[in-house]
Amino acid sequence: MNRQELIAQITKKQSFLCVGLDTEMAKLPAHLLREDDPVFAFNKAIIDATAPYTVAYKPNIAFYECYGIQGWRSLEKTVEYVHSTYPEIFLIADAKRGDIGNTSKMYAQAFFENLPFDSVTVAPYMGEDSVTPFLSYVGKWAIVLALTSNKGAFDFQCLESEGKELYKHVLETSQKWGSDETMMYVVGATKAAMLHEIRTIVPNHFLLVPGVGAQGGNLHEVAQYGMNSDCGLLVNSSRAIIFADNTEQFAQVAGEKAKEMQMEMAALLKEYRK
Repeated sequence: MNRQELIAQITKKQSFLCVGLDTEMAKLPAHLLREDDPVFAFNKAIIDATAPYTVAYKPNIAFYECYGIQGWRSLEKTVEYVHSTYPEIFLIADAKRGDIGNTSKMYAQAFFENLPFDSVTVAPYMGEDSVTPFLSYVGKWAIVLALTSNKGAFDFQCLESEGKELYKHVLETSQKWGSDETMMYVVGATKAAMLHEIRTIVPNHFLLVPGVGAQGGNLHEVAQYGMNSDCGLLVNSSRAIIFADNTEQFAQVAGEKAKEMQMEMAALLKEYRK
């Protein structure tokens, strides 16, 4: 999916919501455990209920890898279902890969050729050759970790070198590797006040913003400091939507939660889209 197609979906749906499919077997409604593939059954129901309100889905790969081959099958079925049923929705592999060039090339093949993801999250710590293999696919995106939403982000990402924090070096240097047509950045909603300065460094790139909902990020602040003329935001919510209810009405409740966020986003687009 290219940039203009993504922007068109944001405009059409008046939403910049990304639903995180961080599916945990232990949190599934009890009645789904009778299914042959409970994880896929859960995901499918969540997807059907939230698709009118979201422009992206983000399976966290760890939540599938932990179940071995069955987890990968559930992931594959989930991705294929979105791709075939809701092809307009942007698919993010939240894999946080990043290794030497030849290894990154294999990771890119896994998520862009063997599974039809539109993008993959990438850790830039090992430098240019760990990221550029993900940028060689037409219509695909690398989403580079810049300033994450977890408390440990301050351990390294905010350390100063040559008068500026490490995450700013990441933002400035990585722009030489790709463009705003091929690369996004992860910036946590729990660091919303820092978005204004981040926007001075990367004014046009899309930002994937986790941390709204269960982690306490504020959607209004994210829009105020981070939105640009194209919107430029994909705001992720996982647990607050997909695990809002654990009864047989779980999908209906998830849809209601997604709709609430979409309505708030529509108002924010009107207020802050420059």
